[in-house]
Amino acid sequence: MAGLEEMKKAKVVKVESEDSWNLFLSQASNHGCPVIVHFSASWCVPSLAMNGYFEELALNYQDILFLLVDVDEVKEVAAKMEIKAMPTFVLMRDTEVLSKIVGANPDAINNLVDSCVQSTTVPQSDSV
Repeated sequence: MAGLEEMKKAKVVKVESEDSWNLFLSQASNHGCPVIVHFSASWCVPSLAMNGYFEELALNYQDILFLLVDVDEVKEVAAKMEIKAMPTFVLMRDTEVLSKIVGANPDAINNLVDSCVQSTTVPQSDSV
């Protein structure tokens, strides 16, 4: 199985099964790596339109694991995550959902990524 470093090199990693989903989340959690998931469908034009943007984010934020889940191919994961519409973007840390965005909204997704990056930085000390 691919390690976390190999998964990151792929930029956006497509989840092929519920087992691979569990593996990716477990490895990300073990490494303290946040995860952003794009739940998509091959027939959903807004989902397809967001693929390039999602890939670009993955290139720019290499400390975040970016996953792509086709809801028709990995129905168990979509059901477990209660995905009702596509595209849906989910921010996770330690296998817990922190935020969810429904719809093709690049500004909201960018804010989500920025908040994720800010939460992973070490806070500055208050002392002078």
